[in-house]
Amino acid sequence: MCEHCGCRGVTPITELMDEHSALMGQAHFVRQDLGAGNHAAAMSRLGELVAHLDRHVQREEHGIFRALRAQGEFIDEIDDLEDEHRDLAAAVAVLDPDSPDFAAGVARLLDDLDAHVEREDLGIFPVSVVTLGAQGWAMVDEAHTSSPSFLLDQPMH
Repeated sequence: MCEHCGCRGVTPITELMDEHSALMGQAHFVRQDLGAGNHAAAMSRLGELVAHLDRHVQREEHGIFRALRAQGEFIDEIDDLEDEHRDLAAAVAVLDPDSPDFAAGVARLLDDLDAHVEREDLGIFPVSVVTLGAQGWAMVDEAHTSSPSFLLDQPMH
């Protein structure tokens, strides 16, 4: 994850990047379950990851992406990233833990998620810091207020 451009100094970007780190941590545990041959545990953990990812995607799409789109900036990149959000959701929906291709399918999905996160962290997030004006950041703040980070959830006991 990039630390040298200064975008982590912008609170909404820091929150999204922290969510990315947490999602990648969850993905690590899914991979461990796959490596152990425990498809049921991998699917359960993947379900938790997807629930967090859904909330994260909402914050991105209604915040940074919407604000950049309103300014007419980076529309093609935003379209591609949003398509990847939908592709990921569709790929998870058809996973079958009893399929012989389950582990390979999940591994591909997690690799795609990793590449997607890197594109955002090293691309659209730093660009937004230098592109968005006050009105754009107001849109981002509104999206983040209406959909708080999953990182703020109380841990389940």
